[in-house]
Amino acid sequence: MELSIVIPLLNEAESLPELTRWIARVLLERGLTYEVILIDDGSTDDSWEVIEALAREDTALRGIRFNRNYGKSAALNVGFEAARGRVVFTMDADLQDSPEELPELYRMITEDKFDLVSGWKQKRFDPLSKTLPTKLFNGATRMISGIRLHDFNCGLKAYDQRVVKSIEVYGEMHRYIPVIAKWNGFRRIGEKVVQHQERKYGVTKFGLERFVYGFLDLASITFVSRFRRRPMHFFGTLGSLSFFVGMILTLWLTGEKWWLAYHNLRARDVTDQPLFFLALVAVIVGVQLFLAGFLAEMVQLNGPRRNDYLVRETLK
Repeated sequence: MELSIVIPLLNEAESLPELTRWIARVLLERGLTYEVILIDDGSTDDSWEVIEALAREDTALRGIRFNRNYGKSAALNVGFEAARGRVVFTMDADLQDSPEELPELYRMITEDKFDLVSGWKQKRFDPLSKTLPTKLFNGATRMISGIRLHDFNCGLKAYDQRVVKSIEVYGEMHRYIPVIAKWNGFRRIGEKVVQHQERKYGVTKFGLERFVYGFLDLASITFVSRFRRRPMHFFGTLGSLSFFVGMILTLWLTGEKWWLAYHNLRARDVTDQPLFFLALVAVIVGVQLFLAGFLAEMVQLNGPRRNDYLVRETLK
């Protein structure tokens, strides 16, 4: 199997027949073997009935149906597990991603040896309420991750099979797959300008809240990726800094009182100064952070996945 195309969907019954016919025409013209995995993420329309009918007509189509709506990340994760192709694609079911892009993305993975190629919708047919937050989101993600992609949230992406079989996508992490892949050692990440089309059927399933959740997820994946195996480095460093700042302030206030008393100058009690309470809070917070790091380190050392390292290849 050369290609697997994973398509999560929610209430896209109208677009599925046209989309699957379009994919088949493009790939069969080029003699590529493929499978299309349609994941019905709890649709309330006739999407599943349409998938069943299409699968009876085309053996390249496979369907997976969720009992309820779990979200795009869950659908992609299940699709990645089911994919059998050498190159795995993701695309949206609303016909805004063009299947005409698939052959070139396939070539970039197989010939140019990219681990991952992300689409870039340079010209978008979306309202300003969607494009402006997207630009802010992409800018923040570039700055934090160091990955120079213009459009992290583009649904059209191509992956070497090793990438999708080595990562787990959950929550709302689907928009951060390039970030997860990079921190798992897949650093050959490319980008291709792709055609973006106006929505033909239905309405968008995402609101502005996805950008709020997106930034929270970015903070989460950044922390987990960098400090999951060494939480003491994070909590211990912050705790030590907070503790020593508090101790230095306390010693400064105490020394100042003794110095003034030694020179027979009137001095306020240490406990009468607001700075003392700030120092006390810093000491307490520092101890708590240090203990949090210590406990997290113990959990990590005794966890079942403490040595789940990815081996790229082995010579015998």
